[in-house]
Amino acid sequence: MRLAVKGLTAILSIITVGAALSLPVSPAHAGDDGNSKNVTEDEIVRALAPPPKKPLTRGLSIGPQTDPAPSATETKLIQSVRGRATRSLSSTEREEIASAAKDKPNIDLEITFDYNSANISSKSLASVQALGRALTSPDLKGSTFVVAGHTDAAGGEAYNQDLSERRADSIKRYLVDKYSISATDLVTVGYGKSKLKDPSQPMAEANRRVQVVNMENKTTASK
Repeated sequence: MRLAVKGLTAILSIITVGAALSLPVSPAHAGDDGNSKNVTEDEIVRALAPPPKKPLTRGLSIGPQTDPAPSATETKLIQSVRGRATRSLSSTEREEIASAAKDKPNIDLEITFDYNSANISSKSLASVQALGRALTSPDLKGSTFVVAGHTDAAGGEAYNQDLSERRADSIKRYLVDKYSISATDLVTVGYGKSKLKDPSQPMAEANRRVQVVNMENKTTASK
């Protein structure tokens, strides 16, 4: 019995252990730890909502404050990839998206998939539905979101790249079909096994996940 308990503890540790992500620097985390714990709509909204504007400085007379405008390079990048097929993105474009997503409001959802598949696992369906409700909320509707697919380290580079792209596409298709989110407001990208969530456990289920980033680029979002 003691050995069984230790074995169970080791398995749970593999599933729940986290590591720094390769996309945004300080992501919010939410996911499935094997005990049917799913992220909520409110948690997603809070993680993806733009930061509040700084209050006006007393004694200064200035015009209305607005969020910092995206750089011309970032705007051009988002415009160029919106509406593009996931597999059409070059490796350079994928890294440019990762760089543009840095420090943007984000959440790392452990939306797991069936092994060796792009099918959303039944235990993660509630999280995907919460994501759909969150992205159509007044706080988030109208932004452009990056939906990034990831795999574990099993298999070759090319195979995992294709699988991660299909997983990102699977989430996008669900959100478009079930929640009528504009397809052009969801930029899908695959990173294969290049950005493991848990490098210390490269085969762990936690690495087979989807990351969502709010690019806060309403100027290029569909109207």
